[in-house]
Amino acid sequence: MDRWLRRLRGRGSGDRRVTHPGGTRRIDLLGADEIGEGEMRMAWVDGGASPVLVVRVGGVLRATQGTCSHEYFELDRGFLTRGSLTCPLHMSRFDLASGEALDPPAELPLAVYPVVVENGRILIEVPEGPLELNED
Repeated sequence: MDRWLRRLRGRGSGDRRVTHPGGTRRIDLLGADEIGEGEMRMAWVDGGASPVLVVRVGGVLRATQGTCSHEYFELDRGFLTRGSLTCPLHMSRFDLASGEALDPPAELPLAVYPVVVENGRILIEVPEGPLELNED
C-alpha cells in the first residue's frame, strides 16, 4: 500500500516528456526547489513503471535508477554517505557519480541518468524507449 501511494503521488510531473532529435527524450522529474542539500527524492516516470531517484549532494544533482540492482528495493529508503548511497535491504553501497556497486551483495551498477535543470525543473535526458535499469 505504501509503495502504491508513493507511485500515485509521484505521477504528477514525472510523465511529462519532450522528444528531441537524435532519439532522446527529456523527462520532467520534479522542481529544483523540491529537494534540498543532502536529500533524495523518488520520482515515478513512464506511467509509474520506472522509479528514478534524485539526489542533491555538494550542490550537485544526480539521478539514478530508483531500485537496488541486487534485489528490488526502493533506494529512497536508504541513506547517503560521502558520495555514496546505501541500500538498507542488504547494505550494498553505490557510488553516486558512476553508479558502481562498491559493496556486495550488489554486483551490477545502478543506471545513472544525465540531469538537466531547465526553468526551475529537474529533468533527465535519456534515449527513446524504456528507461535503462540494471537488475540481477
